[in-house]
Order: sequence, then structure tokens, then C-alpha cells
Amino acid sequence: MPGNKWPFILITSLFFLWGLANNMTDTLLAAFKRIMSMTDFQTSWIQMAFYGSYFLLALPAAILVKKYTYKSGVLVGLGLFIIGALLFYPASISMVYGHFLVALFILAGGLSILETAANPYIISMGPEETATRRLNLAQSFNPIGSITGILLSKFFILSNLNLLDAGERAKMAPEELKDIQSGELTSVMGTYVGVAFFLLLIWILVKITKMPMVREKTKDLDIMGSIKRLLSNRNYCWSVTAQFFYMGAQIGLWSYTIRYVMQELGKSEDDASVYYLASIVLFSGSRFVFTALMKYITPRKLLFIAAALGSICTLVVIHGKGMLGVVALVLASGCMSLMFPTIYGLGMQKLGDDSKIGGSGLIMAILGGAVLTSVQGMVSDATGSIHLSFFVPLVCFLIVAIYSSLQRNLQQGLT
Repeated sequence: MPGNKWPFILITSLFFLWGLANNMTDTLLAAFKRIMSMTDFQTSWIQMAFYGSYFLLALPAAILVKKYTYKSGVLVGLGLFIIGALLFYPASISMVYGHFLVALFILAGGLSILETAANPYIISMGPEETATRRLNLAQSFNPIGSITGILLSKFFILSNLNLLDAGERAKMAPEELKDIQSGELTSVMGTYVGVAFFLLLIWILVKITKMPMVREKTKDLDIMGSIKRLLSNRNYCWSVTAQFFYMGAQIGLWSYTIRYVMQELGKSEDDASVYYLASIVLFSGSRFVFTALMKYITPRKLLFIAAALGSICTLVVIHGKGMLGVVALVLASGCMSLMFPTIYGLGMQKLGDDSKIGGSGLIMAILGGAVLTSVQGMVSDATGSIHLSFFVPLVCFLIVAIYSSLQRNLQQGLT
């Protein structure tokens, strides 16, 4: 949209913000495992609360945006983001795990609304033939936020964890243990509350900025009609399925990176987070590379190549040991970098007036990050092997590869 550079920059900044929140959340699994001596499955409830909220709020967000404007969706989303972050303060006082989950649920609901509004908005800002590339460009700022989130977690959360393990904590007097946990949870709270004040500034900037309007043929809410048309669209249904499993791969790999590195290299949470940071840095750089390659190679082909390479890396993670497995785990992040925006862009092709409801379905597919990460946690607990749990993201990569191999025929069915 010519002449709307500042609104475009402002909307693109939202991609940075939910990247920051997503990857701060990933580090909480390792933090709460240490603080409250939890199992992998118990800590996976962090992702269940987070991505479960994405699932539940995506369709209401689409209705909100459809009935009002993209700007309304952004303001409501940022507002919930701020409220959820501020709720970490009372949660740190009560020291109840469930209260933190409620705060995360509200925070993630805001992110769901932001993504439901921002992704199709970016797609609408130009010709359809370059929509996938344009979305990849905007999404390139998402991992920059991820890097920032990891750094915040590393320096303000993980570095403040007491290194006593579960066995040592179990032998402590209740009052002494509570004092240690209170200090650790205060570090968690302070980081999130600090982010909330920054978000308030962004909310004010969006509020006072005149945002461009996107013209639609109709603003009538025909939800059931849209759903029926979308369900009959094979390309769209496959893209939602692929997105669900991709999110399972992404969140599964990142949620257990710190645990894997701790086991294989004997590192603490703080030291192991360096490798998690390396994963996100590679993820960020690879997204710019893949966006440039789309000038010469179709998004569908790049998606297949990335999914195949991701599968190979995950096999090495499962069967490798020591630094070899860790390096493969880091490299897998580079393979994932183009997947979300590419699947999203391919799935949104030729949806017309169903785009906002269709976009919400692709955001709802983020639920895969909660469901499949929980499955991975159960596999880890049941087998006693963090290695074997990575069969879950392996299956996810294979399904994305199948989708990319079929997508050309699915696309032709739309013409």
C-alpha cells in the first residue's frame, strides 16, 4: 500500500512482539521444571495453556476483525497481551502453578488475536502472486523477537535459578524451599511485567496512528457459509493439517532443546540456553535466505526441501550423541524458518471473502504446538529418553513434506 510506510512498519513490529513472547514461553518449561521439580509432561501444560488459547481465540478474533477493523483486532490483542503479562505479578505472590497458566492463557489469547489480524493484513497489502514472499518478509522480524525473548529469559530468568536439583530440594525444609522458589518466581514475574510496559507504548502508537483500510466485497458475517466453503477446499484443509504438525515440530524441538543440551553436554539451564539462542539465530537468518530464494525457487519446492532436511536433522538428534546431536538440533531450526508463513500463504490462496475466517483456521492450527508437545513430554516420561521423544517432531516434518509434494495438484484444483 503506497504511502502507508509507517502503518506497515507498525504492523510488522507485531511479528517481533509475538516472537518475543513465544520463545520466552519455551524457556519457561526448563525454568518451572527446576523451580517446582516437575516432570516433562507437567511442564508441557505451559504450552497447552499457551497454544490452547491460540486455538480458542482465533475464530472469535476473525469475527472481531471481520465485523470491525484490523486496527480493532490489534488493539484488543495488545490489550490482552498486556493484561496477561501483568498477571504474572499476583501469580508470583501466590506461587501457584495454575495461576501462571491462567496468565499465559490470557497473554496468548492476545497473541492469537494479533496473529489473526496481522497475517492476512500483510497478505492484503499487495498483489496475490507475491503474497507468500511478502508474508515471509514480515515474518522475518518474528525470529528477531524470538532472539530478544531468549536473551531476556537467559539474563533475567534462567541465570537466577538456584541449581539445586529435585532431589536436593525435596530434602529442604518447606520454609527454606519456599524462599528459594519465591526468588526464582520473582525473576520470572519481573521479566514479564517489564515487557508489559513496553507493550503499552506500542498500544498507544497503534491507537493514534491512522491505519489503511482494506476494501472487501462484503462485511456480512456468514460464518457457517465460510466454514462450509473452506472445508470443501482441499488445498486449505491440507494447509491447516500441515500447519498443525509443523507447529508440533517447532514447539517440540524448541521446548526440549535446553533439556536435550543439559543431558548431552552436562550444562545448566543458563548455559544450555546458549544453544537454544543459536537455534533461533539460525532460524532468523535462514528466513531471510529463504525469502530471497523465492525469487528463483517456488515456495512449494522450498517447503519440501526444508521439510526433508528437517527430517534428516531430527533423525540425527534421535540417534546421535553429545555435540553431534546438539548440532543437528540447532540445524533443524534453520530448516523450519520458512514453514509457517509459507504454509499460511499457500493455504490462503484464492479464499476471497473467506480470508479472515480462513486465516483464523490457520492460526487455530497452532494448537499443534500444545497437543504434540504434550505427546512428546509423555513419550519422554514413559521411555525415560529425551532422544526417543524426538520421533514426534520427525513425524511432523514428514507430514509437512507430504503436503508440499501434493500442493501443486491441490493448487491446480483451485483454478
